[in-house]
Amino acid sequence: MNIPWMTQARNCEAMRRLRDAGDLILPSLLQCDFGNLEREINELREAGVEALHLDVMDGHFVPNITYGMPIVEGIRRLTDMPIDVHLMISEPSRYVRQFADAGADCLTIHVEIDEDVRETLEMIRNLGVGVGLALNPKTPLERAKSLLHLCDLLLIMSVEAGFGGQSFNPIALEKLKAARQESDALLLEVDGGVNLDTIADCHAAGAQLFVVGSAIFGQSDYRNAVRSLRQAIQ
Repeated sequence: MNIPWMTQARNCEAMRRLRDAGDLILPSLLQCDFGNLEREINELREAGVEALHLDVMDGHFVPNITYGMPIVEGIRRLTDMPIDVHLMISEPSRYVRQFADAGADCLTIHVEIDEDVRETLEMIRNLGVGVGLALNPKTPLERAKSLLHLCDLLLIMSVEAGFGGQSFNPIALEKLKAARQESDALLLEVDGGVNLDTIADCHAAGAQLFVVGSAIFGQSDYRNAVRSLRQAIQ
């Protein structure tokens, strides 16, 4: 399979860092203390975190609203860590250039959007950033198969996008296994309910990138939280 990031000049180094690092814990900054954002990022770096995950929600594709380009730009000024941006928005083609300009290293859109998904993926690729595709739990992997050659990353949601307080859906494990059989070049990411009880199963199913929220930010010591998660997948 062709790996799109290998042909890109702008942010191929960031994508290479994600790929070469092996298994990575990506804190979802949605749960961080935005009143002390610089402190939070510094504490995450000191805890051994090597990349960050940002969830962008528009109140339309999903029922919640989070943040947009200014937050991505602000975080970019604070760190050189790869920034993985998950766009849970209805019309990503209208905004992907702005997010890339703000400093995103990888942009992930949903296969469930009403737009032409292939066209939007190609648009992201032409911006010189990593290309990601996400699937909700109810969406079969088959819906994405014809698009995987355009992607660097496949994000398997283990909870329905945009809804809080959900339990980990084990269907994600089946999709991860099937996706790994489809390609050994794709970065496989899992998001939703990833914690000490579920991360080992995700790893065994083929995930390499683990988006974690409360299992880090709900703990008093980020270093111990990250260490425990890493130990769980070793």
